[in-house]
Amino acid sequence: MKLPIIAIAAMLLTLAGCEQSPQPEPLSQVADFTLPEPISNNAVAVVEGPDGPTLYSFNGLKAGKSWKDTSNAAFACVIATKTCKTIAPVPVPEGRLASSAVTVAGKIYIFGGYSVAANGDELSTPEVFAFDPATGRYEQKTDMPTPVDDALAVPYQNRFIYLISGWHDEGNVSVVQMFDTLTGAWTEATPFPGTPVFGHAGGISGDSIIVTDGVASVFADGKRKFVAAKLTWRGDLDPKNPTQITWRGVDAHAGSAQYRMAAVGDEAGHRIIFAGGGDNPYNYDGIGYDGIPANPSGGFFAYDLKSDKWIELGRLTEPSMDHRGLAKAGQAYYILGGMDAEQKVTDRIVKFRISQ
Repeated sequence: MKLPIIAIAAMLLTLAGCEQSPQPEPLSQVADFTLPEPISNNAVAVVEGPDGPTLYSFNGLKAGKSWKDTSNAAFACVIATKTCKTIAPVPVPEGRLASSAVTVAGKIYIFGGYSVAANGDELSTPEVFAFDPATGRYEQKTDMPTPVDDALAVPYQNRFIYLISGWHDEGNVSVVQMFDTLTGAWTEATPFPGTPVFGHAGGISGDSIIVTDGVASVFADGKRKFVAAKLTWRGDLDPKNPTQITWRGVDAHAGSAQYRMAAVGDEAGHRIIFAGGGDNPYNYDGIGYDGIPANPSGGFFAYDLKSDKWIELGRLTEPSMDHRGLAKAGQAYYILGGMDAEQKVTDRIVKFRISQ
């Protein structure tokens, strides 16, 4: 049977419309469990705990966002039971902001951060603790030679931990400090050759590190200014001599530089995953150094180490910023706490998956 010309045209338009329809963009989802209280700028890690894979949060900023709201609180969230509880706090006398946490050989290592005094003075702190999820106890380790906060921390060979750049009391530093979890010794690795930054993000997969964005400190008109740093560096490690890192600049990701993104390495995919982040440098309350509130990012993307290219992965259902890490458990990624679009501190846990 012959179809009328009008019917054929209608069918063609319908088919064309189907072909042109974009595929649904991968989205995150809000997990059906929350942190015991809102917290931001918190160090996060995941480890196999007594009840299975468990998300941990240490230190950070409470909902009031003042110097009084710096926290040493710690939380444990068991993924299987979808429950979160408060655990023993980090054993420091006052709260810490911008700490880093890394899991090595079943223990979580927590590095530094900074304290805030009533008069606004900030001090980079040197403490290092190893938290044992089996006992719930902290063991103090050798202090950092150069105390840093808002640094990037990555593990290597299930033994070493690198602290890359970051803020030290009065300015950013280029030093790369390597901690040996077996001996407790610190060694300096090849320095970071890029502009020294704080609040940068990155991760490690295999023998390769990616460091991107953050905030640079510059002087203009006799005044210190904090500006977003649009940069990305790749560091390739020598597995036989882990202090040696071959650094090279690579292309920056699309869009504006981001501050305090959540990030982690994806070993299976040989890529580094990034999510969220703020579009305007700020101290700790979400209001920029220029007085303009920071806006959170709604994307998650990756740097593919095989092709040396960036890959867009999806969108967050709720934009998010002020993170110190991204936790990976199984095939899922988790963002714990942070700030939302109104610079409000949240107890939300966000979860997303990506294709391999």
